Amino acid sequence: MLNRLDHHRWLIFILLFFSFSACKSHSDNKVIIQTSVGSFTIKLYDETTKYRNNFLSLVKEGYYDSLLFHRIIPDQIIQGGDPESKNAAPGKFLGTGDVEHTLAPDFRYVHTYGAVAAARKNDDVNPKKRSSGAQFFIVIGEPVTEQELDKIEKEKGFTYTEEQRKLYKLIGGLPIFDREYSVFGEVVSGMDVVKKISRSSRDANDRPVDDIPMVITLKSDHDKE
Repeated sequence: MLNRLDHHRWLIFILLFFSFSACKSHSDNKVIIQTSVGSFTIKLYDETTKYRNNFLSLVKEGYYDSLLFHRIIPDQIIQGGDPESKNAAPGKFLGTGDVEHTLAPDFRYVHTYGAVAAARKNDDVNPKKRSSGAQFFIVIGEPVTEQELDKIEKEKGFTYTEEQRKLYKLIGGLPIFDREYSVFGEVVSGMDVVKKISRSSRDANDRPVDDIPMVITLKSDHDKE
């Protein structure tokens, strides 16, 4: 049996071990996207489990490293994740590349300011609205009124919750995308960087004239937001 002194030493060892482990751990649902313009942090929703796990799997294998934000619309969206964007020649049209798998749609969240959503192919070739397994976009958007939300509800046949309405009126977004694309996360810091990327010079295909490559890493617990 341990005497009192040995017992205390053992407890101290355990506390130090777990303190050290905590310093090396990661926030399982947050990633940092680093670009030539700056960095921002994304929180992935636990409720959209398949999307979260899929995105984290790609991040861990380094899939996104050196890919470009290949499509931007000023103060509306930025989009990336096309594997063909890596080392793409200047002016090349991008956006058609993808991984082999797709994900079933999940429409529980809406496209408010800072939302992270999966891109997808158009309805004519993708009537079930299945999401890309890799390409994603980030919403900036604009102010939204009650009347606009009423119109979208009527056109698409669903009802916003009171919380969703309040959020749209408070921070804005792109409700026209609701029930069309699947939201699976949000930007929790660095939206100024997202907006700066969206305002970059772009060509006729909405690709930034100057490449904006990304590197995505898991957010460590000691990383600052």
